[in-house]
Amino acid sequence: MKVLVTGGTGFTGSHLVMRLVERGHQVRVLSRNATPKTDHLRKMGAEICFGDIIDKDTVNKVTRGAELVYHLAAAWQNIAVPKKVYWNVNVGGTQNILDACLEENVDRYVHCSTTGVLGNISNPPADENYPYGPGDIYQETKCEGEKLVLRYFNEKGFPGVVLRPCPIYGPGDQRMLRLFKLIKNRKFIMIGKGNVHYQQVYIDDLINGFELCGQKKQAIGQIYMVGGNESPTLNELISIIAEVLNVPAPNRRFPFVWPIWFASWICKVTCKPLGIQPPIFPRRVDWFRKNRDFDISKVKEELDYEPKTDLRTGIKNTVDWYNKEGLL
Repeated sequence: MKVLVTGGTGFTGSHLVMRLVERGHQVRVLSRNATPKTDHLRKMGAEICFGDIIDKDTVNKVTRGAELVYHLAAAWQNIAVPKKVYWNVNVGGTQNILDACLEENVDRYVHCSTTGVLGNISNPPADENYPYGPGDIYQETKCEGEKLVLRYFNEKGFPGVVLRPCPIYGPGDQRMLRLFKLIKNRKFIMIGKGNVHYQQVYIDDLINGFELCGQKKQAIGQIYMVGGNESPTLNELISIIAEVLNVPAPNRRFPFVWPIWFASWICKVTCKPLGIQPPIFPRRVDWFRKNRDFDISKVKEELDYEPKTDLRTGIKNTVDWYNKEGLL
């Protein structure tokens, strides 16, 4: 098939592009800039188009001829970025790609949302019907983007699927590198009780989920949570990481979350006008206090999705990659 992937140079997007190319699809990637990753994807056989998701003419151009569209482009958490950037990209950019897909009569559109649109899961596990509860500007704008997509499904009969990934990890991703370093260097301090759950999805399993959403007829018009089978507490997750790193499990703890969260909020408010990255900010503290525990039975039952990488193996693969790249 002729496939367009927006956000195809990101961690998840590049893995998806490589999988699609391996399957023999004609893959076009929308990228804002030339990078070593765009060079790598081009050498693999993908077509690289440069432009911005917020530019309607660019989006119309790259969508022409596409049969299947995976929309992964998004503005991610960055303290120096104004809120309007999140709205322009995560909502406005989504509007652009939806309109272009309608104009081109695209056979299927797969929208990458996030389980973050649900915020803290106070009554776990959360399934696809759990109420929205975004907690920051990224989650808020991703939530509005998802709602927009669902309106197109319901009001325009648009053939699409919404995929909500759990937090993503695996070789190639550096978002958890700081955590691994703190544990390895025996500097990690647990904030709070460590009994909230943190369900993740290994990158290869997530790409399998994307493929199923792009292939299965019964996926049209649906929302799917895609994650791993395990939903460890933070205490359990930290212990597994320490074991894989071959260091003692951390035992230092600050028992109260809210004083740290308030301090992080003060840091954010103080540092943002100065363009300084704060030493700690609310989203990072939220990791210690927000429950992320999800029910993935729907995608299993309807699309035959089954995670193939258990948590311990996934963490080992990630550590091996960090070591190979000299990051640990």
